[in-house]
Amino acid sequence: MTVIVVGIIIIIIGFVAAKSDEPMLRRYRSMIKTAGVIVILIGMSIACVVQVEPGQVGVQKLFGKVNSNILESGLNIINPLVQVVMFDVRTENYTMSGVQDEGAKQGDDAIRVLTADGLEVVIDLTVLYKVIPTEAPRILREVGIDYRNVLVRPICRTKIRDNAVYYDAVALYSTKRDEFQSKIFATIESNFKNRGLLLEQLLVRNITLPASVKASIESKINAEQDAQKMTFVLQKETQEAQRKRVEAQGIADYQKILSTGLSDKLLQYEMIKAITNSPNAKLIFMTNGKNLPMMVDSK
Repeated sequence: MTVIVVGIIIIIIGFVAAKSDEPMLRRYRSMIKTAGVIVILIGMSIACVVQVEPGQVGVQKLFGKVNSNILESGLNIINPLVQVVMFDVRTENYTMSGVQDEGAKQGDDAIRVLTADGLEVVIDLTVLYKVIPTEAPRILREVGIDYRNVLVRPICRTKIRDNAVYYDAVALYSTKRDEFQSKIFATIESNFKNRGLLLEQLLVRNITLPASVKASIESKINAEQDAQKMTFVLQKETQEAQRKRVEAQGIADYQKILSTGLSDKLLQYEMIKAITNSPNAKLIFMTNGKNLPMMVDSK
């Protein structure tokens, strides 16, 4: 377009030179006009061809009117007066985080929400989305090229706050986290689709509870661990007591068997067997009046 404007200016200079009193200007007026025409033709040939890079689509705009037909990647022949606005249709990442320099905006950009129990919870979020190619003209017509700040950011923050009020802080942090993520994905996806955007993935990266709630959870976890430890100790002591009872019962049964099963002849037999197993023993057998032998060692 700039080249065409330059050519028009050169032609105007040629007409001015034709009416000038300067002989030199009048002599070269035809050459100036011809040069202007050539420049215009070159500018028009350049302006008629536009290259769209991979992952992009072009939206044509002529005198404020947006053409609904998009330009695909590659070389495209267009009206030289048309202005082409490029839209990236690849996956984009928008992060809202409380960590410095991690999110799309500088500083603390985390989402602060109120839960059902009135506590403030801080949420870090990452949204993966992209522009629907056929919807690029509508986005340019209704929103403009800054759809990240006009659509993506406010919709995500609003829908997260709207859904967080149905959950308690602790449930949001633990048992209901996946349910919460699925719910906000469904609501944000619907809003994005109505605006020409496709939501690919929504990641709840971190949920930060108030310090008082976090301390209560830690105390509860420590108490549960202490209770589990005490239960283990009691089970161990119970098993040890049971083992001792079984051992004592075994000893009692053994003693009972001995007291009822031993006789004088059995004792005499065991004594003789013990003596005969010793090769150095010299014995004298005597009776003690009860028909039991008495051993006298002669060593």
